[in-house]
Amino acid sequence: MNRITARRKITRLTVGERPLASEDLLAVEEPLEIRVNGRRLAVTMRTPGNDIDLAAGFLVSEGVITRGDDFNSARYCAGATADGVNTFNVLDVTLGAGVTPPAPSLERSLLTNSSCGLCGKESIDAVRTKSTFKIADDPVRVTAESLTTFPEKLRAGQNVFEKTGGIHAAGLFDAATGELLVLREDVGRHNAVDKVIGWAVKENRLPLTGTVLMVSSRASFELTQKALMAGIPVLAAVSAPSSLAAEFAVEVGMTLVGFLRGNSMVIYAGGDRIVDAQRSVHAA
Repeated sequence: MNRITARRKITRLTVGERPLASEDLLAVEEPLEIRVNGRRLAVTMRTPGNDIDLAAGFLVSEGVITRGDDFNSARYCAGATADGVNTFNVLDVTLGAGVTPPAPSLERSLLTNSSCGLCGKESIDAVRTKSTFKIADDPVRVTAESLTTFPEKLRAGQNVFEKTGGIHAAGLFDAATGELLVLREDVGRHNAVDKVIGWAVKENRLPLTGTVLMVSSRASFELTQKALMAGIPVLAAVSAPSSLAAEFAVEVGMTLVGFLRGNSMVIYAGGDRIVDAQRSVHAA
């Protein structure tokens, strides 16, 4: 069964014309309960697929793990419902030997919806998770010409978006070569980023030095924080950043680019990493 998209009967209506009965494809949104060593940590609304990547990336974002060896395994829980059915919506992660389990205070008291990766945090202080990696020291450089090709490369790989028009994407690029290393889609932009980071965990590639994270959405604070936690020095978005995202990028030494469309972009922080053959680029 395809759980990434779902068919639904609809009525197409154009003013002044006869309504037409039809079918449409929608991106699936279902809850995923993430457990660590049998204890519930969080419930997030996501598009099924790459759930193990999602869980691994979420644990990096929350500061629970920092390298591939910290993530031992993950399995869907049988008997997830009262009648014993495995819904594939409950995933239990086993941490690596010696890794400290998340503190009970980290457990999300609220459902994390598909538009919010920080919902359920217990305090303002808890929003700012400290990273092991110092991205300000990353000497990475990326040419402006190469950077402008990333949105098209990302869009070309968005298979679910092509079918539904209602899903976000995140892609990780090699800054030196412009190669798309991995692409993930999800109804939640934060989930798409966690899936990318989780892929890197399984590939034992943290920290993600020398890379660019490209997102098909706006650049919110939560996305800049997730990039920091994975050691990603450059974040680029097709839309605008928030004020807090820009402030945070400056604070941690991240390069932040918004409105990356066509052959233009707006640099909000860390412009020294972007090389333009025509002229010098300075940090905003």
